[in-house]
Amino acid sequence: MQYRKIHIIGGPGSGKTFSAAKLQQVTGLNGFDLDSVFWEKNEFAYVRSSEHARTEKLNHILSHDNWIVEGVYYKWLASSFRDADLIVILNPPTLLRQ
Repeated sequence: MQYRKIHIIGGPGSGKTFSAAKLQQVTGLNGFDLDSVFWEKNEFAYVRSSEHARTEKLNHILSHDNWIVEGVYYKWLASSFRDADLIVILNPPTLLRQ
C-alpha cells in the first residue's frame, strides 16, 4: 500500500517538521503545517483562528488527493485522523529533544 495521506503528531521539538519535509522529498506528497491552520498572523502578533476559519482551512487541506499534515494539535483534528492512511506519533526522549 502506498500512503497518500499522512498525519504526523508530536510535541514541540519532536521532529515533526523535519520528518514531514523529508517525507515530502521522498514521496512528492503535499505538506501542510497545522500552525498555519491554527494561527493567523496580523501585523502585530499571531492570533488563534476562529473555529470556523480553522475548520475551513483544514477541510481545504483534506480535500487534496494527497497530504502530509504535521502539528502538535489533536483535539480538533478528528477528520484528519479519520482520513489518514498513516498516523505517525513522534515521542522522542526529552533529553534528545533538548
